[in-house]
Amino acid sequence: MDRNQIFSPRAIESLIADGHTIVISEGRVLRLDGWLDKHPGGKLAVLHMVGRDATDEINVYHTAETLRIMGAYRIGRVHQPWTNFTPPIRGGVFRKYQDEEESISSEDDEGLSLGSKSASLNSSTTSLELVADEDSKQFAPLKPSITKTAAIYGNGSSNDDVSHRRAFKSKTDADAYSGSKHTKTRSSSVHLSPTAYTAQTIQTEVDNDLRDYPSLDEETQRNITLKYQALHQLVKDGGFYDCRYSEYGKEAMRYSLLFATFLVTLHYGWYITSACFLGLFWHQIMFTAHDAGHRGITHNFVVDTLIGLFIADFCCGLSIGWWKSSHNVHHLVTNHPEHDPDIQNVPLFATSPKFFRSIVSTYYDGFIFPWDAAADFFVPYQKYTYYPVMCIARFNLYLLSWLHLLNRRSTNLGSASWTRPTEIVFMLCYWYIFGYRLLLCAIPTWKLRIYFVLVSHVITMPLHAQITLSHWATSTADLGDAESFPQRQLRTTMDVDCPKWLDFIHGGLQFQAVHHLFPRVPRHNLRRLQAHVKEFCRETGIRYQILGFVDGNKKVLSRLDEVGAQVRMLVKCQQYMAETGESGLH
Repeated sequence: MDRNQIFSPRAIESLIADGHTIVISEGRVLRLDGWLDKHPGGKLAVLHMVGRDATDEINVYHTAETLRIMGAYRIGRVHQPWTNFTPPIRGGVFRKYQDEEESISSEDDEGLSLGSKSASLNSSTTSLELVADEDSKQFAPLKPSITKTAAIYGNGSSNDDVSHRRAFKSKTDADAYSGSKHTKTRSSSVHLSPTAYTAQTIQTEVDNDLRDYPSLDEETQRNITLKYQALHQLVKDGGFYDCRYSEYGKEAMRYSLLFATFLVTLHYGWYITSACFLGLFWHQIMFTAHDAGHRGITHNFVVDTLIGLFIADFCCGLSIGWWKSSHNVHHLVTNHPEHDPDIQNVPLFATSPKFFRSIVSTYYDGFIFPWDAAADFFVPYQKYTYYPVMCIARFNLYLLSWLHLLNRRSTNLGSASWTRPTEIVFMLCYWYIFGYRLLLCAIPTWKLRIYFVLVSHVITMPLHAQITLSHWATSTADLGDAESFPQRQLRTTMDVDCPKWLDFIHGGLQFQAVHHLFPRVPRHNLRRLQAHVKEFCRETGIRYQILGFVDGNKKVLSRLDEVGAQVRMLVKCQQYMAETGESGLH
């Protein structure tokens, strides 16, 4: 096969329809079929890039050595700029070459080819969608700007009329919605069907983001991408990837002091005080596990993985493999309700009205997060349950860690397959030391044992709040496949402002926006890099979201309260339908 042959978009579509894992990077066509089950970061990270130009994602997540190895999977090239397909895992539909005759007939009927780049008009997107209530047959059309909608799906101007027809059942529907949306009050929303009300709240978030962020047209997004690539070159040339090991020396001294204090207080029988220092030790040391999971310390896979295994599995009883499996996906599809496991917490929490539709999780192998009576009950109070649940969140991580290690997903890691048995051994060691040697042998009574467990785990609560702080208050809208990698990361992530002397408390997680742009940069360099990211945002017009710790918490609580209020309104819509038998727009 000629590795320099030029593939047309139609040829790429056909390859994907045949089941091949095709990813575009720097104009190269990569067929990753043989690598999919061997990818140390998990297969989902690859599947979310199928049919897309993943140049930026690939370059910032991998070392130069890995990028050289990746070149062996090249089967050809494409003309640039490339317009993204919607990956199959997100609902993209693709045609084989033999389906051409049928697709031509379909185009005559619909004006739109299913396998074209316009195929983003599917259930995975929310920017242009038709919602029908099966009983009333009345529609709640979603109405973004037609020009921006075309940009979202990569359509040319010739498809604008098609987009318009797909958006509304008729011109009358469109005019009715446009004319009424500015006059509707909150009280009148109760007269919408639950389906229409959910569509309305989702579309409001989409419209807000289309208004507040740069246009999704090809030229604007291409300009953002080029500036981001220039910034990445500055990161490499400026030594931002160079780890300052002296900083980790300071970290090690702090960890050792906390652990030593835990042992001393335990020896003297100050059990609750001892529990506090063990919790602080867990809280602090997990920041370094996060760095190792991103290969942000030595940039060597084996060395950083061993560091992560020792800290997460042996010292803390948490699977670094589980964390990497979910965290890699989280970074690539941040705040996407159907795909990001970090925000899939129904029925306790919901950060997006999309969850009202009982979403199907691609991360949890098609598991449905049902929107049921439990969600109707808990979510309206999530503003109040947020901190209490964060206090006990560590117990859930234990469960998720073991479920991951017992799942077949943890066995398909190719060259990293050695990590699974190592994790199991390390975690068994943790439970022997913590569960048997500490709790059963060193602490005299069951009452003290229970107090010790609760206090040590509650002390880690700020870590869990810190993790959610940077995302739960930001957008969950899906603006489609035309949005560039840097714009999506900055739109769905928030930094936390704090003085330099408090950096050790936050462990680098206060620079989440910077970190999401450059995940392998060591955390001790993120504050210095932040200034360049701010300049990048000024040049591109992308909002840089940053709040103080207190204000950030207020924003999270406000978002939780907002979605809780939407649930209360949804329940009223359901009650209205039950009482009157009516639904739809009134």
